[in-house]
Amino acid sequence: MKLFYQLHRGEIVKKEQNKLWKRVGILSSFVLLILGCLGVKSILDAKNSRLFESEHANGTFTPFKSTVVLEYLQKEAENKIVYDGLTMEELIAKLNRSLKGKMEGTGEIFATKCLSLGVDPYLAIAIVLHETGCNGTCSRLVVNCNNVGGMKGSPGCNGGSYKQFASLDEGIDAFLNNLYNNYIAKGVTTPEQINARYAASKAWASKIHYYMNKIKAG
Repeated sequence: MKLFYQLHRGEIVKKEQNKLWKRVGILSSFVLLILGCLGVKSILDAKNSRLFESEHANGTFTPFKSTVVLEYLQKEAENKIVYDGLTMEELIAKLNRSLKGKMEGTGEIFATKCLSLGVDPYLAIAIVLHETGCNGTCSRLVVNCNNVGGMKGSPGCNGGSYKQFASLDEGIDAFLNNLYNNYIAKGVTTPEQINARYAASKAWASKIHYYMNKIKAG
């Protein structure tokens, strides 16, 4: 009986020891995990510190991100549909196909600004093409004074009533701001609605539709 008791007690002690070692093992793994995370954090902090030191002189700082993450985000942005079933790259290419002369290659400016304002880029460029050309040879107002929408104001282009802009980008920006603030933002969004306030000719809207369809099909 005494021998049985000793054996039974030995088994209990052995089981308790096994439980203790398991707990020690789990605790050790947890400690190692924490140390590993701290180690990774230290590496990332060091990376950020080196980037900051190298770029601080230029007044810029780009936090460290995984190259894989950056590539994924870039790919997602490139594949995102932004307008009329098109990605930004496809929209810019479509707009550029309708812009000639001095306006060649300005599709990105129109796409970016129009989307930020909520303006139909087909409508905006259609007005530009109708008013100042550039589906072929741009008018002198565009070539000489960077005025893409026939906007009036000062300083005058060659002393006239139409406004002169310092750059083509400035002229495009002013035209789109005017289109948005004085028409789109007030609910005047279609060629017909704009026609009533913008042009005396009742045929103006049909001409804008013509260019819009041409741009969309381009």
